[in-house]
Amino acid sequence: MSDVHQGSALEPALFNIFVGDMDSGIECTLSKFANNNKLCGVVNMLEGRDAIQRDLDRLERWARANLMKFNKAKCKVLHLGRGNPKHSYRLGEEWSESSLEEKDLGVLVDEKLNNTWQCVLAARKANRVLGYIRSSVTSR
Repeated sequence: MSDVHQGSALEPALFNIFVGDMDSGIECTLSKFANNNKLCGVVNMLEGRDAIQRDLDRLERWARANLMKFNKAKCKVLHLGRGNPKHSYRLGEEWSESSLEEKDLGVLVDEKLNNTWQCVLAARKANRVLGYIRSSVTSR
């Protein structure tokens, strides 16, 4: 086991070297972040569903070859758009759970790309902070 000090200049370089080949052979769009990966694909025909499943199989083989594991409990499927056939996908031997909404880079995304709930949560948080300020000030 080894560790790189978080925030060091070496951290992003080692990350890029280690996961640089993760997307080789991937047909769909793969976004790589520090501790998250997102696989996105269009499924308007069965070929799209099969492409996503092939890519998930490739990612599982990559993880095994690099002695890594995906946290399958955190792997979710977010189906976007009307008329989505909502196919099921598996990562390795486990089927991924479908989700109605997920937080992506701090933004709550739902299957309709509706941001109303995000606005409600932001307003609640702002009102809570305002309440703390009001309770701590003796006179206005």
